[in-house]
Amino acid sequence: MIKIVWDQGFKRIYKKKIKYNDELKNKFWEAITLFSKTPFNPRLKTHKLVGKLEGFWAFSIAYDHRVVFKFIEDNEVLLIDIGTHDEVY
Repeated sequence: MIKIVWDQGFKRIYKKKIKYNDELKNKFWEAITLFSKTPFNPRLKTHKLVGKLEGFWAFSIAYDHRVVFKFIEDNEVLLIDIGTHDEVY
């Protein structure tokens, strides 16, 4: 199981964009639950990022919403950003 750590910036973004949108909030928590058990589940479309975000990874929570994260250790990740494709990339 993956341990998930929330960056302070991620907490602010979550509160601003996700917390009060019930549909997106439900999708986020479904994705986080799945991610913590199997981070490379095909449903999540987990992938490495390139360019200015090299060293980071992302997974999908909805059609156009992504979570950007970084592996801290083998079984621990730090959530960095959340938003639409255009917002996080």
